[in-house]
Amino acid sequence: MPENINLSEYELVVLFRPALEAKIEAPLKNVAKIIADAGGKITAEDDWGRRELAYKIANETHAIYRVYTLDLPTSAPQEISNVLNITDDTIRYLLTKVDQKAKAALAEEKSRRNKSAEASEKDETSEE
Repeated sequence: MPENINLSEYELVVLFRPALEAKIEAPLKNVAKIIADAGGKITAEDDWGRRELAYKIANETHAIYRVYTLDLPTSAPQEISNVLNITDDTIRYLLTKVDQKAKAALAEEKSRRNKSAEASEKDETSEE
């Protein structure tokens, strides 16, 4: 992949058919190949396991959830969507661009909470 391509951070949630639970490796490799073929890179992957759906989708009441954090070039989201739309292993997917301002605000809030917790912990220690 050329170095001059601007990459953006995305999150991809894929719901796999529950019948694939025993042999999930093949569909996972397929999704990784789809992302790589589009010029993207998986930066993190989180397995949420088998969960019940809020409503039936394609006559399924459960799905295997997998969440990916990706770095993608501009054209990649459309390419990935086109392929995932026709993939039989997936029930649904959601591909969204990460809002960097919101991500920074969440990190700042988390940092503020940690500092507050540390300060209250020190106060409790000094009182003893």
